[in-house]
Amino acid sequence: MKIAILGGGESGVGTALLAKQKGYEVFLSDFGLIKEKYKKVLEENAVEWEEGTHTEERILAADIVMKSPGIPDKVTIVKAIKEKGIPVVSEIEFAYAYAQNISIGITGSNGKTTTTLLTHHVLKEAGLNIGVAGNIGDSFAEQIAVAPDKIYVLELSSFQLDGIETYKPHIAVITNLSPDHLDRYDYKYENYIEAKFRITKNQTEEDFLIYDDDDEEIKKWLSTHKVKAQLVPFSLTKKLNQGAYLEDNNIRSMINDEKVIIPIKEIAIEGKHNVKNAMAATLVAQMMKVRKQTIRESLSNFQGAEHRLEKVAKINKVQYINDSKATNVNATYFALESMNVPTVWIVGGVDKGNDYDELMAFVHEKVKAIICLGIDNEKIKKAFSNVVDIMIETTSMNEAVKIASKIAEEGEAVLLSPACASFDLFTSYEDRGHQFKEAVNNI
Repeated sequence: MKIAILGGGESGVGTALLAKQKGYEVFLSDFGLIKEKYKKVLEENAVEWEEGTHTEERILAADIVMKSPGIPDKVTIVKAIKEKGIPVVSEIEFAYAYAQNISIGITGSNGKTTTTLLTHHVLKEAGLNIGVAGNIGDSFAEQIAVAPDKIYVLELSSFQLDGIETYKPHIAVITNLSPDHLDRYDYKYENYIEAKFRITKNQTEEDFLIYDDDDEEIKKWLSTHKVKAQLVPFSLTKKLNQGAYLEDNNIRSMINDEKVIIPIKEIAIEGKHNVKNAMAATLVAQMMKVRKQTIRESLSNFQGAEHRLEKVAKINKVQYINDSKATNVNATYFALESMNVPTVWIVGGVDKGNDYDELMAFVHEKVKAIICLGIDNEKIKKAFSNVVDIMIETTSMNEAVKIASKIAEEGEAVLLSPACASFDLFTSYEDRGHQFKEAVNNI
């Protein structure tokens, strides 16, 4: 069997290693440049590769193609592969065939990284043989090559779910839905929603779908589609007989008459959205038969995800918070909602068709100054110039943090929560977050 792999990043190289182990003839092709660390791995494992081009003849000779999630279907080579009838799969789909244990799949527009890491943390603290992969950490395929018997908690993007045919999580979680990546879905929100719900398409009556019962789009979809999995909701606003809900500042989580009660003041990560993330993780843990005490202790000692409402430092009694992973308005909504002191807000980058209206109430109430960090800040200026007194444009992280440190006073906060992609000034949201932390530490 011949496999062609498009993309020489984490998922592509991981797939190459697993495919090689399983006896495939492997050819990896990247239209861009492959990082040196990945080239080294490919060379060490005798994997044929190319960069800067796609040799169509070699790729179209494959029996199966693994397409990295960042490559759109409209790319010429992908169209040619599909026209020839060659199956195109994601790394998740390819690796799943060799997994020997169940997986837990977590998706959503926001909160999926935190929920994935939190779920992994709780299950690991319980002593389960557990791994974490997907849109986070080392690739699923590479880890399956080394430890196929582990239970994996997978963070799954819509792009990864687009490429599944047989993948089936025993427990699926949808944290929430809001418009994102619409450029990949013909600018149709319903197409993006369908992609997210692919997480449950292969589930059976023995499987579970955990979801946010306060999310209108999730409820709407579930009301018009048949799902085989057992539905397990969580909510901040209503009492539930089965699932998790909030009452008297306690999470009450009920699965098959087994109740867990967790005071929200004991949860290490703050904000209403993190109460929901904790609910989802608690429900998974209950299904995996984790002891109540272990669940409570794990939620109280969890460190949180880097670049997601990460407290960097307190300098001159000003708290600096790195929320660089907030690449859309909905993520920034959660960040501003969780702020309880006057805030200097650093915002901006590559706008993905943002509508800033839903942030207005929080900006009125909590934001004392806005620092625009991007090449084109016109939309942000137009949205908020009449709402805040201080608005300053910057084009470097050092400058933004220096100005913020002069504006913020004792007892206030500086929040980097861009609501935009990072590619105008940074290589990734991680790069943006690291630069923020470095600039803060240099104050």
